[in-house]
Amino acid sequence: MNPFSPYIDHTLLKATATKEDIITLCKEAEKYDFFSVCVNSSFVSTAKKALNNSKVKVCSVVGFPLGAMSTEAKVAETQSALKDGADEIDMVINIGLLKSKDYQAVEHDIAAIKHIMPHQVLKVILETCYLEDSEILKASEIAIKAGADFIKTSTGFGTRGASTNDIKIMKSACTKDTKIKASGGIRDAETALHYINLGVKRLGTSSGIAIVNGTTSNSNY
Repeated sequence: MNPFSPYIDHTLLKATATKEDIITLCKEAEKYDFFSVCVNSSFVSTAKKALNNSKVKVCSVVGFPLGAMSTEAKVAETQSALKDGADEIDMVINIGLLKSKDYQAVEHDIAAIKHIMPHQVLKVILETCYLEDSEILKASEIAIKAGADFIKTSTGFGTRGASTNDIKIMKSACTKDTKIKASGGIRDAETALHYINLGVKRLGTSSGIAIVNGTTSNSNY
């Protein structure tokens, strides 16, 4: 197994992704021993079926990519994804509520998801490109308090992906039980290794094959 493989959530979240594309994603994940595939919730059942009897996990995004839908909508999407076989959930925080300093509402939004999946991994996407340093820290602290297993930098659909500064701020908030996922703009082994050396435990990328093969991808995610 390539040393990068266990870190990689092999990701396909484009609006134009077809069922065939998702099946190809799953075959690639199996071939390269990636940790998981990360897909939109409507494709969880397709991915689960394609990965039948595989150790590759299925991760579903929730409230993606804006995070601005109601908590009830996020809970319903999570319940559907879990019913369809999702092993992990990557949810987007409500960025507008965070910027409104309605921290209780942001915490409730996350906690409501964790409440219905106490034994599965919840990753909380902060979308750091839209946040000031102090907001990244606050969002990290709120997510951890609400039960996040991972805090994650980005959707890959914002103005930029992960940065060294993001990771350092997020790491300063982490408890011993909280992990960090970097995503967005990780297209080669050098960048992947840089984040791993900073302490990141998972990488969200559509460039996993390029990373393990030592090449560079032109993908945005």
